[in-house]
Amino acid sequence: MIRTLHISNYALIDELEIEFGDGLSIITGETGAGKSIMLGALSLILGDRADTKTMRDKDQKTVVEATFDISSYHLNSFFAENDIDFDNDCIIRREITPSGRSRAFINDTPVSLALLRELATRLVDIHSQHSNMLLSDSRFQLYVLDEIANNSSLLSAYQKEYQEYRQLQNRLVQLRQGYEKAKTEEDYLRFQLRQLAEMNLTEGEDEELEMLQNKLSNVQELKEAISTGEMVLNSAEGSVLDQLRLVEQRLETCEDKLNELSGLNARIKAAAIELKDVSQSLFAIDEDLVDDPQRLESVESRLNDIFTLERKHHVSSVNELIEIQHQLESQLEVIDNSDESIHRLESEIDEKHELLMGHARNLSQHRKKAANQFVKQLLPLADTLGMHHLQFGIRFVESELGTKGIDSVEFCFAFNRNQPLMPVKDTASGGEISRLMLCVKSVLAQSVNLPTIIFDEVDTGVSGDMASRVGAMMGDMSSRIQVISITHLPQVAAYARTHYKVYKTDEAHATVTHVVLLDENEHIHEVARMLSGKDVHQAAIENAKTLISQANDR
Repeated sequence: MIRTLHISNYALIDELEIEFGDGLSIITGETGAGKSIMLGALSLILGDRADTKTMRDKDQKTVVEATFDISSYHLNSFFAENDIDFDNDCIIRREITPSGRSRAFINDTPVSLALLRELATRLVDIHSQHSNMLLSDSRFQLYVLDEIANNSSLLSAYQKEYQEYRQLQNRLVQLRQGYEKAKTEEDYLRFQLRQLAEMNLTEGEDEELEMLQNKLSNVQELKEAISTGEMVLNSAEGSVLDQLRLVEQRLETCEDKLNELSGLNARIKAAAIELKDVSQSLFAIDEDLVDDPQRLESVESRLNDIFTLERKHHVSSVNELIEIQHQLESQLEVIDNSDESIHRLESEIDEKHELLMGHARNLSQHRKKAANQFVKQLLPLADTLGMHHLQFGIRFVESELGTKGIDSVEFCFAFNRNQPLMPVKDTASGGEISRLMLCVKSVLAQSVNLPTIIFDEVDTGVSGDMASRVGAMMGDMSSRIQVISITHLPQVAAYARTHYKVYKTDEAHATVTHVVLLDENEHIHEVARMLSGKDVHQAAIENAKTLISQANDR
């Protein structure tokens, strides 16, 4: 329930703070005093669109903040899932900067408007005359039955299964589309795969072939370089190795005369051994080098075939061609196995459909039972509000599986004797719809832990004893939930547990809206004003006292 509402810099409101209590709170005031402005401000913390035109001072930010007692709403999981600190006193704040930027907070944690709306809809239900049109909305009608049937857990389980069912259906559609597309390309895919398979490519083959091509293309140049190396190292007169052997011999004769020569001679021997190995390696390479034009032609032909495939597939290596080959094999495997995959998925969908139908029929049974209960509860309330001959029935039509099950429902009414039951939009007047909606809310309040309900002049067009009955029904609802009603009817205002008056004053530079909590005498005087107009006579005061006394006695 809402405990406090603070509004600053909004339309005609400079600074305003209201404390709400349990039971029925009534808000009254002359037309144009600013009652609708209060609701406009409250709608901001419910996630409605912000408009800088409503800012009183364009240089200051607009702030609307409300404190809610949420101790009985079981919202701990909501706060935990969204990483927001939980407290039984929940503070929701909305700020609009002069630049038009909007910010929302829950317990001082910045949140998105979507998250703000999600929480706010669980805390406040603003019911206006426009909301009466919901009574002819089949979705709202189904919602009413689910609430009365306490179907939340059943519906949640069903919707989880339904979501999985829809995912399976989407997968089947994608599989079939993929299959059809692949079938149209199958011949071309097989042709591409055959080309790649016939090449019998191996990883890194292109790099090896390029190295071999480079070797075979330069045999003569390589042989000349190797021959020069061999000759310098070992073959020619005065070769490097011969010179090293001479140095080695001369140093050996002097090692006993100078110790350092022994170490140097060892290094010369090692160098000689290394150079001899180099010479042998050059000889082996020279032996392997063969001028083979045919082999060179074969290598270049293979490379040319590889480069052609690489250009065709827009890649630059054999490894990428091999990856494309694997992809083609996978695509064709899908085509080859698609019938089996489709059949398997269809069977899974059929099984899920049967499971869903079981859940949906269970939901339907609960709704039909709740429908009988709803009819029995609504008719006496309607009779109380003057609809003495009302007949009410709920039609169930089985439809295709949907997010809510298989039920399509329609509330049908007859307001006169011998009149056939018809949809509410075809048979009820605006006043009748308004009273019916009040009865529906009253039934819901008996069955469900509803959020705070704010009635915005829903009693328009009602007067006299009927107005008193409307007030009594609101008073009865307020024994279970918090009810706030904006009204012009003294008969309704008489039922107030707390009464607030909205008025405006003309100050030096602007008109300002104020709200004041009335004490007992002021409550009586305001009801009297509503009865008689601006000039409140003693007779009106006595009438007001009588109205209030009768309201208290009910």
